[in-house]
Amino acid sequence: MKCPYCGSKDTEVVETRDSEDLETIRRRRSCVTCGKRFTTYERVENINLTVIKKDGRREQFNRDKLRVGIISACQKTKVPVEKIDRLVAEVERELRGGETVEVESKKIGQLVANKLKKIDKVAYIRFSSVFRRFVDVEDFEKEVKKLIK
Repeated sequence: MKCPYCGSKDTEVVETRDSEDLETIRRRRSCVTCGKRFTTYERVENINLTVIKKDGRREQFNRDKLRVGIISACQKTKVPVEKIDRLVAEVERELRGGETVEVESKKIGQLVANKLKKIDKVAYIRFSSVFRRFVDVEDFEKEVKKLIK
């Protein structure tokens, strides 16, 4: 592993831990050359998922893109980053556990929306407004009324 500080390839593992989701391994490393410590995460490389967009285009599933979208919806809420990371891991696990490697973006959006609804209502509305392409205030109003019931 290359040291992010000095670029040396002479590093050693100081500590290894499983993450909370048990899908990644956290390793604390130390550079033998400069002595600085850094953290790496290892995750099993899975079969590539293909996302079928609304217009029919296909693109490779991007975990980071999903995470950024959820973080945007959760801005200025009390949802911690750890909870967002767990949500992303859950969604990815469910998608990879499905019967096919091609998934419609609509399904991904619905999965995320359902999970966000349980975590934070404001984040749910924000995410849904983009995912469902709310056009006007009435769309927001309908969704908020559903939440209140």
